[in-house]
Amino acid sequence: MSVSAAWPPIEDQRVLIEGDLDAAVALMTICGHWDRRLREDVTAKLQKCLAEHPEALIVDLSGLHDPYSTSAPTWVAAQRSAATREPPVQLALCIPPRLPLADRMQRLGSPRFLPVYAKVRQARVAVAGRLPLTERVTLTLPPAPESASIARNLVGDACLAWGLPELLHPGRLVMSELVTNAIEHARTAIVVVASLRGAGVHLTVSDGVPEPPRLLSPARPQRGRPLDERGRGMRVVTGTATAWGWLPTRTGKVVWATLRSPTEPR
Repeated sequence: MSVSAAWPPIEDQRVLIEGDLDAAVALMTICGHWDRRLREDVTAKLQKCLAEHPEALIVDLSGLHDPYSTSAPTWVAAQRSAATREPPVQLALCIPPRLPLADRMQRLGSPRFLPVYAKVRQARVAVAGRLPLTERVTLTLPPAPESASIARNLVGDACLAWGLPELLHPGRLVMSELVTNAIEHARTAIVVVASLRGAGVHLTVSDGVPEPPRLLSPARPQRGRPLDERGRGMRVVTGTATAWGWLPTRTGKVVWATLRSPTEPR
């Protein structure tokens, strides 16, 4: 599509974010005219996405209308922000070579630190080749009550195998709550992943429902009524995990939580 093609009106601007099933790589797709409104939206969502701390973030700009490359400082700033994460988040841009922005970013960014690819598929292959080799265990489970126990055992065995016994019990607890929440609210097949990340573990639970998890305030007990326990699971995750969040996926969503060893530098 050339820069002179017809583009959607401003109200059709979109910034879409999706993750893969273990929240390792996030894809941000940006469409529309580059102006102040879109810049502010993109900046806010870039920071939110980086706060989710994927291992890599691919930004697809093939649908962005920016004939004068005025968005370039935003991508340079995003790369700097990604580099300050611990561990750093890999950032890659997808821009068709015919667009002026592609040439501008090739001149502004180092291919090593801010690579530009013509297509998302190329970016995914390149990013996958640079991701660190990670100890990872995965299971696909049905939305059945026993799945929470199976997922707990998966995390417990992984923590012992990775020499992180101090994370065994909190890891089991967090995974159990995430799976139980998915069983109760999504009622679809579940993919659970436990990954070694530094001196900590990264846990994810994917399901087939796009609605995000909700952290509910505990309800006040009322006379003659049982205590309302809804929302307790995510409160437990909040109180136990170092950080947690969620990303949409093509088939639903992935909810993640990170637990760090008390001896890991912060």
